[in-house]
Amino acid sequence: MDTIYRLEIPVPFAVETVNVFLIKGDTLTLVDTGTNTAEARLALQAGLGELGYRLSDIETVIITHHHVDHSGLLNDFSETTAIIGHPRNEPWISQNPDFLACYEQFFQDIVPQFGIPEVIAKYGPPMKRTLAYASKRSLSAAVQEGDRLDFLPEFTVIETPGHASTHIALFREQDGLMIGGDALLGHISSNPLLEPPYFGETERKKPLLEYNDTLRRLGEMPISRILPGHGSDVTQVSELVAERLKKQKARAQKVLNMLKEKPMTAFEICIQLFPTLYTKQFALTLSETVGQLDFLKYNQQILLDTSVAEWMYYAK
Repeated sequence: MDTIYRLEIPVPFAVETVNVFLIKGDTLTLVDTGTNTAEARLALQAGLGELGYRLSDIETVIITHHHVDHSGLLNDFSETTAIIGHPRNEPWISQNPDFLACYEQFFQDIVPQFGIPEVIAKYGPPMKRTLAYASKRSLSAAVQEGDRLDFLPEFTVIETPGHASTHIALFREQDGLMIGGDALLGHISSNPLLEPPYFGETERKKPLLEYNDTLRRLGEMPISRILPGHGSDVTQVSELVAERLKKQKARAQKVLNMLKEKPMTAFEICIQLFPTLYTKQFALTLSETVGQLDFLKYNQQILLDTSVAEWMYYAK
C-alpha cells in the first residue's frame, strides 16, 4: 500500500497548524498545502526535506477543500504539478473576478437580512480578508463522488460537504483509512461555513444540514482511522459522530428557547450564543448561528419573516 507521511504546518489562525499528507505511491502526491505565508512555506520545505524531497518533486497536489489553510501554497508548485480537487474549488482558488463580485454582493445582501451592524459590516466579506494567505491557481483535473485516481488506485473520492461545499475525502476501503481534511476533527468541531451561491445557483447552500448528512454518512462507513486536517488521528468515528450530532441538537434547542422568549434577528442570536467570541471570529460564529436557524426551519420549529429589512425568526 502507499506510504503516507504527515507534515504539520503552522497557519496564522486559531487552529495554529494544519496537517498535510505526503503520499509515496505511483506518483509523489501531497494532500493539502498550508497557507501562503513564509512560515508555512519553510515548514513544508523542511518537512519534505527530512523525507528526502523538494517542492519540485511533488507531481500531484490534491486539495480537500478551498480554504486557504489547505490550498494557500498552490502557487509554490511547478506548472507541471497537477492540481486536483472538487470542481467547485475552481472559482475560489483561481480568484475568479465574477465569483468574487458575487461573493461581495452576497455579503451585502445578508448584512441587512441578518441584522449585522455597520460597525462589523464595514470590514467587508470575511473571505476577502483571507486572500493574503491564498494563491491563484486553477485545477488541472476535477474529481467527484466515487472517482478513483490512476495514481492512487486504492483510494476512492468521497464528497463530504458541510464545512465547505468543495470538500472531499479519500477513502481506502481495504483497511478503512480516510484522509479526511476537515470533515471530522477530534479536538474541535468543524464549522459549516456560509458560502455564496455557486455559478448557476440562486440560493445559498445550507451548510449545517449538509454537514449533518456528511457526519451521518461517516458514522455509517467502515472507517478505521481518519487522518484529519487538524489535530490527532480520529479512530472512534461513530462515537464521535454521535457526540457531535447530539451537541448540535442541543445548541439548536438553545436557539429555539431564545426564540420562545421573543423574536430575534440572526445577529441578535449570534451575540447571545457567543457573547465574547463573535467579535474575534465573526464569520465562524455567524455561520454557526445561521446553521442552527436553518436546522430549526428545516425541522419546522421556527418561522421566518422576510417581509422586513431585518429578517425576524419566530418560534412556532
